[in-house]
Amino acid sequence: MTAPSYLICTDLDRTLLPNGPEPESPQARPLFARLASRPDIALAYVTGRHLALLEQAIDQYRLPQPRFAITDVGTRIHAWTGGQWQTWGDWEAAIDPDWAGQDQAGLIGLFADLPALTLQEAAKQNRHKLSYYLPLKADRKAVMNAMAVRLQTLGVRASLVWSIDEPAGVGLLDVLPESATKLHAVEFLRQRLGLGLTAVTFAGDSGNDLGVMASAVPSVLVANATQEVRRSAQDMARLAGNLGALYLAQGGYLGMNGNYAAGILEGLVHFNPELGPWFETL
Repeated sequence: MTAPSYLICTDLDRTLLPNGPEPESPQARPLFARLASRPDIALAYVTGRHLALLEQAIDQYRLPQPRFAITDVGTRIHAWTGGQWQTWGDWEAAIDPDWAGQDQAGLIGLFADLPALTLQEAAKQNRHKLSYYLPLKADRKAVMNAMAVRLQTLGVRASLVWSIDEPAGVGLLDVLPESATKLHAVEFLRQRLGLGLTAVTFAGDSGNDLGVMASAVPSVLVANATQEVRRSAQDMARLAGNLGALYLAQGGYLGMNGNYAAGILEGLVHFNPELGPWFETL
């Protein structure tokens, strides 16, 4: 495997995948695929999906095969090696101490009496990811506060990550090790590849990408992100002193609209202007 000069880490749904209501520039994904084929580019998909759903998206949307996949909301890292996926056990070992010796069954039992919570399907669970459905009408803050108190009592260092499955109209609540974030996983991958911070570009669109957006990792928020997410990303990055590492795609680059893959490419060239001539000669 060629040592990369650039690491592109991108969220999938509504970032690279055009599965939101906004239109996609038709040339954007083909251009992105051509870029990803360069030997000096390492592509990583960073997603809440598990590996089977990631592979489904690659096939459905004809995405380029990535070298790496950060899946299950940051709890697993996989490398594409010899035509198959290899899961990095050292990443799971790095995040496991946050669980304070608790296993999946014990954590499920901890919340068994909270009636608002419904366990998601078995395929959406793993050793370091406990996932529930939570109705949108439920008192989310009260439920999450109750869960947090119980976890703290056991010495478990956990993050409670809330998101919404808009097509299904249901809330999703993940219980994750505190260190199993997209940001920590991207940094773990970057360091494993021996790359400097400026060699990385992260792309996202939603609230669960804000941890990376507010960090020193060069990040692009695609133009189809909501105004709420755009404001939050700017506010958090400013508060952290990292506003210069955040780029909000506007559209216009190569005549594209800045949504989805077009926004990723726009941000990538913003942070790496030396790539611009390569695009312009295609």
